[in-house]
Amino acid sequence: MNIEGSVVLLTGANGGIGRAFVEQLLKRGASKIYLGVRNPAAVQDLVGQSDRLVPIELDLSRPDQIARAASAVSDINLLINNAGTAAFSGALSARDTTGARAEMEANYFGVLALSQALRDTAAFHAGGAIVNILSVLSHITLPVAGTYSASKAAALHLTRTLRAELKSRGVQVLAVLPAQTDTAMGAALPEPKLTPQQVASGALDALAAGAEEVFPGELSQATAKAFKDDPEGIQAQLAQLVHAID
Repeated sequence: MNIEGSVVLLTGANGGIGRAFVEQLLKRGASKIYLGVRNPAAVQDLVGQSDRLVPIELDLSRPDQIARAASAVSDINLLINNAGTAAFSGALSARDTTGARAEMEANYFGVLALSQALRDTAAFHAGGAIVNILSVLSHITLPVAGTYSASKAAALHLTRTLRAELKSRGVQVLAVLPAQTDTAMGAALPEPKLTPQQVASGALDALAAGAEEVFPGELSQATAKAFKDDPEGIQAQLAQLVHAID
């Protein structure tokens, strides 16, 4: 897909990766970018930089806001599902399912609900595109972030389902699977880390190339290759990183 002249809805626009996407989309000539955020005040500094930026209140856990946003952004031909959350909890080490439910709500159900609400837009018809920002943990389970891994695995399968359903319409559906990234959400993760700019530029380069899945940046590519070459070994290594069970 050619970004120039596109009309985009970007969720999670206020975060590190979201802001990197805004920069890249503007640079590549997007004509309008809707900034989907829970609190529009969080992106006022961005809005002041360009008249192509339009803030939209959008909490993916609220069906009423999804419905209002879908009506407001009916002219989009590119959807970038970037919003997400991480509780960094295990399964038994967590006291309850609060964190896991929040992850599934944002990382899986939110993407599904928004996609259903936008199915009649140009993004879901010939020439349109959907970009889902996932994680290498869609493939690999990191027990210290086990419930997050599960939510991203669910989102990867959803992405592949959307791709299959939209194939006959000629819609590109791209899964972006970065390794640990230098953002507020990824602050607890070990070095080295990708920059948000590597994730955004890698995703948009892959979109322009017509790709279906991309591991942006050398770090993501190296992680994916290591897992492909020795999935059992890599999983066994990560399995040592667990929270203690009280």
